[in-house]
Amino acid sequence: MKLPSGARSSRGLASRLFAGQLIVLVAGALTAGLVATIIGPPIFHEHLLQAGHQSNSPELAHIEIAYRDASLISVGVGLVISLLAATAVTWFLTRRLGRPLDQVTHAARELSAGHYRTRVPMVGSGTELETLADAFNTMAARLEGVEDTRRRMLSDLAHELRTPIATLSAYHEGLHDGLVTLGPESRAALTEQIERLARLADDIDEVSTAEEGRLDLDLGNHSVSDLLWAAHEGMRERYATQGVNLVIDLPEAAGLHVKVDRQRIGQVLANLLTNALRATPPRGTVTVAAHREGPAVKITVTDNGEGMTPEQIEHAFERFYRGDSARTRDRTGSGIGLTISKAIVAAHGGGLDAASGGRGDGATFTITLPTAPNDQSGWGM
Repeated sequence: MKLPSGARSSRGLASRLFAGQLIVLVAGALTAGLVATIIGPPIFHEHLLQAGHQSNSPELAHIEIAYRDASLISVGVGLVISLLAATAVTWFLTRRLGRPLDQVTHAARELSAGHYRTRVPMVGSGTELETLADAFNTMAARLEGVEDTRRRMLSDLAHELRTPIATLSAYHEGLHDGLVTLGPESRAALTEQIERLARLADDIDEVSTAEEGRLDLDLGNHSVSDLLWAAHEGMRERYATQGVNLVIDLPEAAGLHVKVDRQRIGQVLANLLTNALRATPPRGTVTVAAHREGPAVKITVTDNGEGMTPEQIEHAFERFYRGDSARTRDRTGSGIGLTISKAIVAAHGGGLDAASGGRGDGATFTITLPTAPNDQSGWGM
């Protein structure tokens, strides 16, 4: 009969524990026996002579025999008691350790089979085992999150591809059947969808390159004020067209410098300003500011638009995540602008974070970058 894996592991653990203790006990018993039969009698004999006994007296021989027998009996009884104690300890430890280890083993097998919701229950088996279970559950939760992201990414990627492919297919059939002529309007529609597919492919390649650390950066020392003004100039007309105020708050940015790739950071700021424009209604305001915080420069893009829920903030930088209604109003983006932005900032040794008070309270995106060596803002003076 084939035993369950849990029973096999428990029995294997018990046998290994008992074998280890048995080796120690046998070694101890052999050592005690050798001492009792080889080293002990001469020492005992010498002490008897010093106590006044004659070396050839019958009493001396009888006492030495009694000492030897008593020593051997003591060692034998001690060995038997030690074996019983070892058996009891092995049974106790096997019961205490076997079940949690079996649970971890079972959970690992379930996880390897793709059941990412599997967790190890906390059974109070000791600090070390609880730490192991907690680490395992943390790993399982992260794997579950990665799997959910992968599924959502594939679903959203299919959604992004569906519209241009459907449009191209419809025009292809129309041209083939003679229902559509290749005029200026059809050319424009086909060109738009082809460009959309090309932009999506470029964005996917760019975010993969950035996340894998293969992004080439042309680093240089740049004034933060110049970076903010360049971003403002690049988005000014779009903001004016939609009636949204774009404000650059420069007082705290004066004298700040960062060592960055100007084009890449400009791309990040453009992405953040584009997202802020989507989320901000007409007559709303988007403010770009910068300030120093310790050895870092923080650039913030703050809007008073729709705001974000905690769930949206948690997933904001995932590929193709669609958590805001602004994305449904404006379908020009590929859905991975924030993912690319975060990867670009990370390649500069910085970070990109999002914060919001909730729906209707606007949102703030914060870029954190290390200062340039020639920064003149007074840090360290």
